[in-house]
Amino acid sequence: MKIVFTAKGNSWDSMIDERFGRSEKFVVFDDEANTLEEIDNNTESMEHGAGLQAVKKIIDSGANIVITGNGAGQKVLDVLKMSDIKFYVGAKNMSLKEAYEKFKNGELESQF
Repeated sequence: MKIVFTAKGNSWDSMIDERFGRSEKFVVFDDEANTLEEIDNNTESMEHGAGLQAVKKIIDSGANIVITGNGAGQKVLDVLKMSDIKFYVGAKNMSLKEAYEKFKNGELESQF
């Protein structure tokens, strides 16, 4: 299983970025390989379409789950609903490790 976190850094101690489309970066945790991989989001300068550009990166990563703070807009959710990717919110003010633990304990809210 691959879990993508919206992140402000690339380690377990990094904080969750509350934004989805304009998240600083994504960190992919592959639980089978026990690895973290950074994906630069690079959408800060975009006026429109940041969420859709970000969701393409998520789909291309092979993710099964996304964990973020505030969630995503309707266009992004419509795209995600056509995939098998589950989207969890509520990881504000947490490190990636804390968010992962909350997810494993069923303490994060599914956005759809």
